[in-house]
Amino acid sequence: MTKDKTYNFIDLFAGCGGLSEGFYRQGFNAVAHVELNHFACETLRERMKFYGYKEYDKEVIEADITSADILTKIDNAVAGRQVDIIIGGPPCQAYSTAGRVRDKKGMENDPRNFLFESYVRILEYYMPKIFVFENVMGLLSAKVKGKAIFPQIIDALGKHYNVISNPDKILFNSVFYGVPQTRRRIILIGIRKDITSCEIEEVYNSIQKTHYSPETPEEERNILKHYVDVKAALGDLPFVLPGQDASTPAYEYPCNNDFLRAIGKKGIHPLMDHICRKHNETDRERFRVMINNHWSFGEMRKKRPDLEHKQARVFDNSYVVQWWDLPCKTILAHIHKDGFQFIHPDPEQARSFTVREAARIQSFPDDFIFKGSRGEKYKQIGNAVPCLFAEAIAKGIKHILRRI
Repeated sequence: MTKDKTYNFIDLFAGCGGLSEGFYRQGFNAVAHVELNHFACETLRERMKFYGYKEYDKEVIEADITSADILTKIDNAVAGRQVDIIIGGPPCQAYSTAGRVRDKKGMENDPRNFLFESYVRILEYYMPKIFVFENVMGLLSAKVKGKAIFPQIIDALGKHYNVISNPDKILFNSVFYGVPQTRRRIILIGIRKDITSCEIEEVYNSIQKTHYSPETPEEERNILKHYVDVKAALGDLPFVLPGQDASTPAYEYPCNNDFLRAIGKKGIHPLMDHICRKHNETDRERFRVMINNHWSFGEMRKKRPDLEHKQARVFDNSYVVQWWDLPCKTILAHIHKDGFQFIHPDPEQARSFTVREAARIQSFPDDFIFKGSRGEKYKQIGNAVPCLFAEAIAKGIKHILRRI
């Protein structure tokens, strides 16, 4: 029996490594990560150590990707090895619909609008067989000075690669891949034009759905697994109150459902970052009332005006309970600010998600160590690609790479 070939990847705009984690789990070998945020880089190095890498200080490049010497730094990390695939995606804030709503000029002057050019520059330098470019749905409608960004990205990536721009193909929802979260993202995949043994449609078709969502019609559910809900993802974790730390060096990880088996191993392991931020008693009462009555925040504001928020900029979705029997809403980096859109469904705890719970919703394994302050950890998690979704992409691409 021949041993599988190992494929090398570079991760650009790597964040804390959610996308890399999926590729690690499918046996890919990291030769370089590029990331600007210091704490995310520390997290990347920690995970490389976990997987037995020795040159993690060199292979995690803490640098501005637009810098003139970035290719020299990446070359130093790659050290002559073949690059089979480049993965990653520019920061999404400049493209996100929410970001454009908050910014008076619709993010038109944000320099991050053109970070894709740095991605393309590095892609054209190494010319790997395949690339993966991840971003938010807002990329489809983002404009700078009245000109749409998405066609520019497709044109740039399509110079040397076969790509697809059809939204029906490139829009993915992580809930279909065993992630306990509804998270819709664009995945652009390109295959080098000189590779004629595989059509680009085959690459997309290789990323197989495994689960249905709450919206999936009954007739389409037969061959798929039930979506992973908040209960399956978080139900085993220890009780914790606001301001408390329920982390422990010896947690008996249960592995009592498919999700927990997918992200961890049964046994006694450390449970890290199960730390809850503090909440005032008024907010905790809002949480309890919403949970016990199964109300949205808008309903609570109408039926319990005594609990109305005094701040001017409060909306009906400013507080959101994540119900036990449904997937979580999209985890965002904004969770580092207050967590009110990620209220735990247990009224006795009456709190927002801990760092570890946010990580579980993003399908990070419990042995994944995040570096930095609690706020930095929340931001890293919110900006990440869910690990199980990343693994589904990696699995499909590995199948294609074996053929070409």
